[in-house]
Amino acid sequence: MKTRSVRRTRRTLQLAGAGAAALMALSACSSSSDTDNATDTSGKSDTSASPKLSGTVTVFAAASLKESFTTLGKEFEKQHPGTKVSFNFGGSDALAASITSGAPADVFAAASPKTMAIVTDRKDAVGAPATFVRNQLEIATVPGNPHKVASLKDLTKSGLKVVLCDKTVPCGAAAQKALDAGGLKLTPVSYEQDVKGALNKVQLKEADAAVVYKTDVKAAGGKVEGVEFPESAKAINDYPIALLKNAEHAETAKAFIALVQSAEGQQVLSKAGFLKP
Repeated sequence: MKTRSVRRTRRTLQLAGAGAAALMALSACSSSSDTDNATDTSGKSDTSASPKLSGTVTVFAAASLKESFTTLGKEFEKQHPGTKVSFNFGGSDALAASITSGAPADVFAAASPKTMAIVTDRKDAVGAPATFVRNQLEIATVPGNPHKVASLKDLTKSGLKVVLCDKTVPCGAAAQKALDAGGLKLTPVSYEQDVKGALNKVQLKEADAAVVYKTDVKAAGGKVEGVEFPESAKAINDYPIALLKNAEHAETAKAFIALVQSAEGQQVLSKAGFLKP
């Protein structure tokens, strides 16, 4: 009787052990499956958080950004197939006025905080604008500098045809600030609506000199000659960029702004002659 009882007890313990082992194996499988599912869900979540960019980004940008932004626009389209970057370059004040009047745009890059404020004061931008570069003035003369312009004061010489940007435009406001710093008065033959317009007058030899940005002189190559002047240090412009409230493709617009602010974007801008923010 005793022997049978011992055998029965052993058998019960063996069955209990097998059951526990089965439960452990089942638990392990379930845990593994849960982990796999969590990994899959996480993967799907990451993908949905970074959707493929698409659509056209319309960028309103200061005229002085034309060459560098055009380069960055092409790079952006290359990095994000299916996207397109469309630019409207001009005087920052005119661009700001267009935006506040309802012109469709996704990004605004201005040549001064003052012109950006036209947009932000109307609550037409999302968040605070970020300064991404700075720019400094330089005198552009016709090749060879036949009038021997060597300073800002030289622009006041009688008979010299000088062109300035309009005072409402950032390059014009900066030029006036530099003239004030030097205690100089200058009456130009014309005021132009953006910096490219002022530079073009010299390139066409319709003017002897113009006060523009260093970046514009550099972009013109041998078509003009640059003359630096110390008063320009008193009139350096900060360039802010912002996402606009009515951006049709906000995520794509944010990605373009990120490229401008990235090391790659800064390298392109520095190469064009812009100063770091």
